[in-house]
Amino acid sequence: MTSAINVRRAGHGAATMTTTAMQRLALAVILSLLGTAARAIPLIQTWTTSNGARVLLVSTPDLPIVDVRVAFDAGAARDDATPGLAKFTNGLLFDGIAGMDAQAIASGFERLGAEYGAMAERDMAVVSLRSLADRPLLDPAVDLLARVLAGAQFPETAVARGRRTLEVALAQEREQPGEIASRAFYQAAYRSHPYASWPDGEPEALPLLTHDAAEAFYRRYYVARNAVVAVVGDLDRPAAQALAEHLLAGLPAGEPAAALPAVLPLAQAGNERIHHPSAQAHILLGAPVLTRDDPDYFPLVVGNHVLGGSALVSRISNVIREQRGLAYSAYSYFVPMRAAGPFVMGLQTRGDQAGEATALLRQTLDEFVTEGPTAAELEAAKRNLTGGFPLRLDSNKDIVEYLAMLGFYRLPLDWLDRYVERVNAVTVEQVSDAFERRVNPEQMVLIRVGGDAGPAGQ
Repeated sequence: MTSAINVRRAGHGAATMTTTAMQRLALAVILSLLGTAARAIPLIQTWTTSNGARVLLVSTPDLPIVDVRVAFDAGAARDDATPGLAKFTNGLLFDGIAGMDAQAIASGFERLGAEYGAMAERDMAVVSLRSLADRPLLDPAVDLLARVLAGAQFPETAVARGRRTLEVALAQEREQPGEIASRAFYQAAYRSHPYASWPDGEPEALPLLTHDAAEAFYRRYYVARNAVVAVVGDLDRPAAQALAEHLLAGLPAGEPAAALPAVLPLAQAGNERIHHPSAQAHILLGAPVLTRDDPDYFPLVVGNHVLGGSALVSRISNVIREQRGLAYSAYSYFVPMRAAGPFVMGLQTRGDQAGEATALLRQTLDEFVTEGPTAAELEAAKRNLTGGFPLRLDSNKDIVEYLAMLGFYRLPLDWLDRYVERVNAVTVEQVSDAFERRVNPEQMVLIRVGGDAGPAGQ
């Protein structure tokens, strides 16, 4: 579920307060890792700020730390005619506000021992803060983040630097067959849908990434009614309400982003071969399938754990890696999103083995869709998923990411409470039925990149 957030930390400071605060924050993080593994599923409280943002709170008074995650419906699906604009805008938020440049903002957080970050993916854009719960540290950290959210200025020097950064990233991606395959897969699977837009953008669109474009995107999407605030830490509800109100006080209420269009099913299979001078061929096969609130979510996700989601013990890995030795890594996964996210199967293999490995990948999927899992396979998958679930909630940072996900996708507040129950309730018949209805092996996109430097150049 979770995606890594790009945490920024300022450089070394000389102030005693800085060193002490950061040491205390580090100690609190260590305590959170040691002391929360046995934590029960947290109680979630929720409300709406005066300007329309939804807030979700989990109070954890046992640890002197506060994590805040603000998720805006401002991901790459909102790029429209300017590929890369969402990520570009998000990356500039901390580069300047009235009276402070990027270094001053970073130093301000450092003096308080706080960590901050920003990231953008297809559905959402996120801004985060981690601070000690002591009010002399937390309050000014929240105030500084509030000033950033309400007053980002997008200096021209930062805009130019951001374009250069994306230009370098795009050039590097053109050299990486895995990145080329992923880009081609999304374009082929989603065609004219907003999910086809690559979050890093396109080289030809770089000139469109301007100060005016970033500011217009920011003013449209970084508004309260388009935001979800997740708070986890040593705060009771009144304190968390005050925090959320102050954090978003400078944002206009605005309007939520428009609903995304439905993803149209693939009418037919697609097959794209992209030549690349690599020994390994990168294979991706899949199609759009799963939304976050999909009624088939649990049968599909639990079933996929048997098919290809359980590392080295899945069917795909067993057939392609263990029995035939055709790939070190072979897998499948779902990416549930607001609109239908993809089901993806993948592997890397030598160019001269690509045809055989791809045929086995298809055959394994065909058999699974036709036959479903065995009772023993399903029980093993359930044990693995439910046994590891508490470890996904073993720190405040893990909880705040789940909390933001629940709020952003409007999932029931008991989703975490009922996770184990709903996994255990999945039957062989439900998995078979869901895969038969939702996963059509005859209507998938196949992408192959590279393998041209293999023994046979095939």
